[in-house]
Amino acid sequence: MQLDRRSFAFGAASAALLPTASTVRAQAPTIFQRVRPSDPSWPDEGRWKALGEKVGERLVKVRSPLRDCIAAEALQGAACADFIKHVKNPFYIGDEIGLTQNFGWLDAWTSQPSEYAVVAANSADVVAAVNFARKNRLRLVVKGGGHSYLGTSNAPDSLLVWTRRMNEIAVHDEFVAQGCAQASPRQAVSVGAGAIWLQAYNAVTTARGRYVQGGGCTTVGVAGLIQAGGFGSFSKRYGLASASLLEAEIVTADGSIRIANACTNPDLFWALKGGGGGSLGVVTRLTLETHALPQFFGSVSMAVKATSDLAFRRLIRQLMAHYAERLLNPHWGEQIILRRDNTLLVRMVFQGLTQQEADAAWRPLFDWVAASPQDFQVNEKARVSAIPAARIWDAAFLKQLPGIVVGDDRPGAPTTNFSWAGDAGQVGQFLYGYQSLWLPAVLLDASARDRLCDALYAASRHWSVSLHFNKGLAGAPEETLRAARNTAMNPAAIDAFALVICAATGSPAYPGTASHEPDMALARSQAAAIDRAMAELRALVPAPASYCAECDFFEAKWQQAHWGANYPRLLAVKDRYDPDGLFFVHHGVGSERWSADGFTRLT
Repeated sequence: MQLDRRSFAFGAASAALLPTASTVRAQAPTIFQRVRPSDPSWPDEGRWKALGEKVGERLVKVRSPLRDCIAAEALQGAACADFIKHVKNPFYIGDEIGLTQNFGWLDAWTSQPSEYAVVAANSADVVAAVNFARKNRLRLVVKGGGHSYLGTSNAPDSLLVWTRRMNEIAVHDEFVAQGCAQASPRQAVSVGAGAIWLQAYNAVTTARGRYVQGGGCTTVGVAGLIQAGGFGSFSKRYGLASASLLEAEIVTADGSIRIANACTNPDLFWALKGGGGGSLGVVTRLTLETHALPQFFGSVSMAVKATSDLAFRRLIRQLMAHYAERLLNPHWGEQIILRRDNTLLVRMVFQGLTQQEADAAWRPLFDWVAASPQDFQVNEKARVSAIPAARIWDAAFLKQLPGIVVGDDRPGAPTTNFSWAGDAGQVGQFLYGYQSLWLPAVLLDASARDRLCDALYAASRHWSVSLHFNKGLAGAPEETLRAARNTAMNPAAIDAFALVICAATGSPAYPGTASHEPDMALARSQAAAIDRAMAELRALVPAPASYCAECDFFEAKWQQAHWGANYPRLLAVKDRYDPDGLFFVHHGVGSERWSADGFTRLT
């Protein structure tokens, strides 16, 4: 406690006028604590009823379908059987207010429903929910697509703003952001906060022959991806999804509906482009620039197993040299995976090339492998394919191709709903561990490449290593890099040739449910293997950095890892628009001021 300077002038004679210890305690600031349903100050039924009336009776008491399966005897019930049947359908999960696309993470979080939810139909509903949470000291959660490895779209004892119904989409031939009258019109698309990327792609690409940069998984929410920065399969050409943002409508902590663009609230606009979802407000609408569509999109796949450790080392070196010389350019994205059994999996995509041109880019590596049959066993023959770009999200076309997509099997579901067959393992997954690291492009230089290859090999002895080339922007056009620098994304992404990811997951699992409990011993063993693998790779990078949406829940230096030099600027924006910290997510901007559950203010 700091005494007023004038008190020293009165000497000992004024001692009787100083506050007593009991008075000091009474005047000490009270720690801010959010309320739970068990607290006396939790809103009574009358206040909840008033909120429901204000939002057009779109306030609901949330009940998770998981409850139908918690008791062992309930596993035989019809409701639980229906849940088990549909739990691998991402559209089913996305339409369930009490579920999230991931079911939890070992020792971190499990999917738990909010107490109440506002099923928002418009921005006014969001305003009502934000004001109610602020005035009643409630924990507030925002969910659109529900894809969050870190569990940020769920929290028990909270009020949820569910934007799923706010999925309107409008395509613009000439869009000018509000307050930017002198700007040149852009071709664009406006998307409601609850829309998923498949809906945006159908409106822009399938229906209009344009391209909008978004996420790879079809059920990822548009708003969440943009706020995280956003990588898609073709980011090496079109850049960050957030870099295409022209304008956002957002409800901030004071209940105001604000427009954010380059001319109006530009600081908030910058922060929304990669500063992380759920920290700055509730985004209700986004307008994104669209791009000319290339003639073709395509893929390259192959699986090669080395017959010895030495041969696998040679394969990694050849791969990295080939990538540096022929694939580090705007045409290529997606993954190559190095497995512990000395298998190399190619799961790459391309844009702007014909099938023949794509084959030519890979042919030297294919031939190099084929020339050493004693060292390399081709378990999956190299396949290069291309399709007209306008058909890449056309469900009717894709369903004719065996094994490419999985439809939405619910009765009456839209025929346009599909997810990629290769993403099936991610639906409802329980995470054992997940870590990422950007690999700077300087590691591809001849002087550093041996160190890179040695570290990749060493890491693959512990766990599978995935190189996501589309999630590092090195090799992109200069205009793409320039746009990325004008976002809140960690600058490490701009200088990286790939984001390396090590992850381990289990099938849908939920504590307390017979036959569907997580295998905790296996989970901890695999999490430890990931730690060892990533330690080999982190040794390559003086200041390790990771993608805020695909990262380690337990990252200690998350401010630096997720945002680097941009974090102080992000925190200043947070303080301007949410000074009291209404919006809290795990390892979000300003979250260091709160307890881990977001209920108690620490500073």
